[in-house]
Amino acid sequence: MALTHVLKPITIGELEIPNRVVRSAHFTNLGNGIINDDTIAYHLARAKGGVGLSVIEVLSVHPTSPGSNNIWQPGNDEGYRKLIDTILPTGMRLFQQLWLGGNVLLPIDGSPPWSASDLANPLVGVVPVAMTKTMIDEAVEAYARAAEQCERWGIQGVELHGSHGYLPAQFLSSNQNYRDDDYGGSFENRARFIIESLEAIRASVSKSMVVGIRVGDDASSGGITAEDYAQLVEMLEERNLLDYVNISMGGYHYTRKIVGGMHEPAGYQMATTQVVSHKTKLPTIAIGRFRTLEEADQVIRAGDADMVAMTRAHIADPDIVKKTAAGHPEQVRPCIGCNQGCLAGINTMIPRMGCVVNPAVGFEQTMGDDKFVPVSEPKKIVIVGGGVAGMEAARVAALRGHKVILMEAQPHLGGTINLAAKLPTRAGIRDIAVWMEEEITRLGVDIRLNTYADVDDIAAESPDEVIVATGSYPRMDGIQVSNPGDPIQGMENPKVLSSHDLLSGGQRDLGKTAVVIDDLGHYEAIGAAEYLAEKGLSVTYITRHNGFAPMMDLAWMTEPALTRLADKDFSYRTRTRATAIDDEGVTVCPTYVRIDEKYTSKIPADTVVFVSLNHANRELYNELTDKGIKARVIGDANSPRYLNAAIREGNLAGVQV
Repeated sequence: MALTHVLKPITIGELEIPNRVVRSAHFTNLGNGIINDDTIAYHLARAKGGVGLSVIEVLSVHPTSPGSNNIWQPGNDEGYRKLIDTILPTGMRLFQQLWLGGNVLLPIDGSPPWSASDLANPLVGVVPVAMTKTMIDEAVEAYARAAEQCERWGIQGVELHGSHGYLPAQFLSSNQNYRDDDYGGSFENRARFIIESLEAIRASVSKSMVVGIRVGDDASSGGITAEDYAQLVEMLEERNLLDYVNISMGGYHYTRKIVGGMHEPAGYQMATTQVVSHKTKLPTIAIGRFRTLEEADQVIRAGDADMVAMTRAHIADPDIVKKTAAGHPEQVRPCIGCNQGCLAGINTMIPRMGCVVNPAVGFEQTMGDDKFVPVSEPKKIVIVGGGVAGMEAARVAALRGHKVILMEAQPHLGGTINLAAKLPTRAGIRDIAVWMEEEITRLGVDIRLNTYADVDDIAAESPDEVIVATGSYPRMDGIQVSNPGDPIQGMENPKVLSSHDLLSGGQRDLGKTAVVIDDLGHYEAIGAAEYLAEKGLSVTYITRHNGFAPMMDLAWMTEPALTRLADKDFSYRTRTRATAIDDEGVTVCPTYVRIDEKYTSKIPADTVVFVSLNHANRELYNELTDKGIKARVIGDANSPRYLNAAIREGNLAGVQV
């Protein structure tokens, strides 16, 4: 279907936006508090790709809420002016989100946070100070001064972040606000902080400066509903305080809806969006895992929003608009909704956003498809292994002009992604492999399937370069990281499977009970447990970790999985290891004690799935180097890790050959 709406311009306030594609504000932390060259390069890549409007990630307006950009931090004046000078000539419009986190983060001086009431946030767990009128006035004034500064820098609009459980939402929410003064009690009183903040913002900037707000159902019991936000927007519209409304969903009592993962469909927030958008005449922005301009166009065409945010989609591929407008939407690198580079990246100990499928994210000054230099003397490159590491190496090498031969032992490309895609709610993970296969086919890579390559086969091609991407295989020796001196006894029992066995074994009798032993803590064991539970088995998940798949907490994937499993016959035990497997089941004990009968118990199991760190399949690489044939090893064949490492190493190998 032809695009009828999304590429048309729209006017917000007095400002024309060249199209209806938006990048909503999202943490990158590339500048660690300021706008630096990495931040500018990141936004410039998307501006060149044709985005109409970008809202810069949070600018904290007061030291009680340190954010990824802080207005008080030295260096921001220079950074913002350079950002404006770089971006505005491209035609992309720039707004700035203004933010106060309230009880969500700790102040930089270690003092307690501020909030509407003395109720802690689950993210921090520190009792905040219930704000006095003087504190409220200080926060309102901080918003105004920040907006004023943004206009001086040349930013074209500001957006008050009024949702996701941050300070304005803490005042508005009846499950966060227990005040008995003019800022608590009735809805009008609870809305007062937001109204005063926007009044101060509007009074501090010129008429041409766009002012908006981000709203959205927080999805928590007794919290702020979409209807509440619709009422708030109506109050703000009557006061002429807004030029647009950005509609989102979720909060820190229900994080899973803020950044919906692979399990959510495109437009999963639309029910909330429609409640607000259908009750205002202001331009509205819809959010909710949109990946294609066709999806965005459908929303606008239906009258459910005026613009659509495609934020993670543009992290994955900055050129969505340009490629689609040129008639090549199939060349857009897809976001797979894994949240492991963008969301998990900013939740790590060294917070910095990345992208699993696009290793150039955050490094746009030196990386990206636009940085590839065509080779003057093409080489013959042989790549062994058609998983994502091998395909990415082939794609990049072919883009640079090399002649590439890709050998894969299986009848299909994709490697272990083909197995992962069989897990419940994970079918979308294969999208990146499909895209890579289509790209290397388009680029003329010589793809040889059902080809088990050995050293002689490779040597016969007389390659200039060899890249080994043969992946890894499950480790089934029963060794658990927490207690390596006590391997599980009975691993040879035929009921013991790897996740590969479970997903590739065809029809088998799995019985009625299962134990999943998770020594990894990533999604693999979640998927195995859900796969078995969906087949009607009673599933017990045990792990050495102190939580359920803790590596997926960073990507906000554990609670959605537990929610789905809550309706199944499922239970889990943490800080637990397996000691033995026999025909009756699995003997387990705590990780923190020695094996002793007084600490052990047995869980019935007809099927046991052991999920562990894999063995690298380095045999071919070792044979090549032993015979003096120069080769590179990448991805899981180098060291078993995760999708982001495989794609990144494939990309780098394609650049370096």
